[in-house]
Amino acid sequence: MDTKLKLAIVTGGASGLGLAATKKLIENNIRTIIIGRNETNLAEVSDALGLLCNYIVFDLGNLKGIPQLVAEINDEYGQIDVLVNNAGINLKKPFTEVTDEEFQEIIQTNLTSVFALSREVVKVMLQTGAGSIINISSMAAQYGIPYVIAYTAAKTGIEGMTRAMAVELSPKGIRVNCVAPGFIATNMSAKALDNDPERKQKVLSRTPMGKLGDPEDVAEAIYYLASDAAKFVTGVILPVDGGNSIGF
Repeated sequence: MDTKLKLAIVTGGASGLGLAATKKLIENNIRTIIIGRNETNLAEVSDALGLLCNYIVFDLGNLKGIPQLVAEINDEYGQIDVLVNNAGINLKKPFTEVTDEEFQEIIQTNLTSVFALSREVVKVMLQTGAGSIINISSMAAQYGIPYVIAYTAAKTGIEGMTRAMAVELSPKGIRVNCVAPGFIATNMSAKALDNDPERKQKVLSRTPMGKLGDPEDVAEAIYYLASDAAKFVTGVILPVDGGNSIGF
């Protein structure tokens, strides 16, 4: 029996889709480090999930601090098997009102930090010649959605970066994939859709399954891509969307 636990990192792992993914990984005996900015939330989740869950308070917008962050994780745990790049922020605003600063903030948090964190984690994964990276995209990268121009640009970049990473890293034993959630029932989506009945009806009408997904649906996909069940899967963009991306 292999008694050595695998180690996963989940950014934004204390809420929403990240929390669901964290729970799924821990249920499968994978030690999971959650990274976020809110220490209260991180500590509560870590306490609730038990000994396999550890947390680190870190703002991924601090790009210069990322190499040291990963070095400290590597020093303490010795390996990194799975990276789930889940953390992200959104901005809903008319195109002409988005400032340069707002656009850059979304790009830095949702795209540049994913690149920087992945780069440093890959350096660790190369030492063992194995690893799985799962990026998180969005329906905003599948088709046009108004008022989220910066978020759309970032998530479209995530999908392109996933493919480029997969081609370069897969020969070295590191698989890179992407999950593209549809409209999922989280606190964030509920707030957005419940305040905009017309938008909610549009979402449901173009989703063939006719309902929102659950965070656990996305977590199952993340775990599949992280696991040996997907050992011959790399470079894919996997929609978990009830058919929304192909809905009419």
